[in-house]
Amino acid sequence: ATRLWATVNRPNAFVKVPGTVEGAKAVRHLTAAGININITLLFAIEAYKRVIDAYMAGLEDRVAAGKDIKHIHSVASFFVSRVDTEVDKRIDAAIKENPSRKPALDSLRGKAAIANAKLAYRLFKNEIASPRWRKLVEKGASVQRPLWASTSTKNPAYRDVMYVEQLIGPDSVNTMPPQTIEAFRDHGVVKRTVDIGVDEAQQLIQTLDGEGISIDSVTDK
Repeated sequence: ATRLWATVNRPNAFVKVPGTVEGAKAVRHLTAAGININITLLFAIEAYKRVIDAYMAGLEDRVAAGKDIKHIHSVASFFVSRVDTEVDKRIDAAIKENPSRKPALDSLRGKAAIANAKLAYRLFKNEIASPRWRKLVEKGASVQRPLWASTSTKNPAYRDVMYVEQLIGPDSVNTMPPQTIEAFRDHGVVKRTVDIGVDEAQQLIQTLDGEGISIDSVTDK
């Protein structure tokens, strides 16, 4: 990461670091070194919490060393549609095993990924409201933005812009493939949605768990 940062030598570059336990440790060191980091392939809320902590800790280390933090930026890339792809596979398997569960399980299709992302955004909002973060803002820190990745719709039965429309809100980034950009330009609805229906999102995850589909198991995979 240090080599890439020095080679590109541009203030708007971001170096990707995987969102593993080891990756989070690297994020702290690299942030303290003044490097912009994109922590990538996040699925689990627990993993995201580690990444937020690592970014803040890196900034704190830099402040403690008497260095400026005003130029440092970071994003945490949370992958969305792949969660639905895996959940839907498990729904199919559960229905095959017990066809009588079909109505209940079908009603849960295509909802887990957005619910999971909304819960991630709730965590983000809670963390940037903390006294810990406010101290860093006073030193000039920039927020680590949640970045929604994998936002094209993999299932043609679903609305082609749903992973864009349902995750719009402040301080977030959405990376879209060209066809999704064009689809959204054509018929996407723009309104703040990312922090709407968060209680329902939590309930959906619990309902899935009650049906034997654990979101933790899905995100682990």
